[in-house]
Amino acid sequence: MASNLLMPAWESAQNTERAELVFETRNKEYGAYDIRRLYEVRLTRAFIFSTIGFVLLILSPFIIQLIGKTADNLTKAKSEVVVNLTEPPPIDETPPPPPPPPPEPLKETVKFIPPVVKDAPVEEEPPPQEKLSETTISTVTQEGAKTDEIPPEETVDPDAGKIFTIVEEMPAFPGGDTKLFEFLQKNIKYPPIARENGIQGRVYVTFVVDKEGKIKDAKVIRGIGGGCDEEALRVVRAMPDWKIGKQNGRPVAVQYNLPINFTLK
Repeated sequence: MASNLLMPAWESAQNTERAELVFETRNKEYGAYDIRRLYEVRLTRAFIFSTIGFVLLILSPFIIQLIGKTADNLTKAKSEVVVNLTEPPPIDETPPPPPPPPPEPLKETVKFIPPVVKDAPVEEEPPPQEKLSETTISTVTQEGAKTDEIPPEETVDPDAGKIFTIVEEMPAFPGGDTKLFEFLQKNIKYPPIARENGIQGRVYVTFVVDKEGKIKDAKVIRGIGGGCDEEALRVVRAMPDWKIGKQNGRPVAVQYNLPINFTLK
């Protein structure tokens, strides 16, 4: 049936039966004869190869997926190795025996030889009185551990001489910021020169609260003039002792910046 479908019509130049009839008495070595004679075979091969290629093209995703699964299964089969381990030995929960107590140090003693009156000279002379007063009297002489106490080392403050800006417990005015503002308002006296010239603003003063809470090294870091800077320093130096600052539980010296406002009313 396929042969009939692929067979060219009688009128076609590629019909093999017609080609045999046409070239029956002619030179068959001529190229046109081979083309007409092998046309059906070549057409059939082209149809078969095209069909196979089309089928493979459609089935290629499934083939690739199948090959990938096969490779994954082989990899898993190679990588999965079952190792049977023996159970570990039981843990001995018996507490170890306590260590033996250290031997007591030997005490240095001096053998006491009572004086004996003999005609022959004494082979072993008795120790002097100074030696007896320093050691314990015993029946034998032996050397023991010295009991001289080592004087305690002097502790050195690691924060000695340091001035901190931020610590765990910052220094504070007695009673807090509210009492500090009250102290400033009560004690600041507006300088006459600043009042006459209409000078007002904010003076920044820095000072150090030492380990005892005392105010030290007060100075102006930004002023407005007119006597306000000097008045701010005077009031800061007149402040009572502050609550000390602490770092790691130890009192330390802390630098503190304080703004003081001068406002005309």
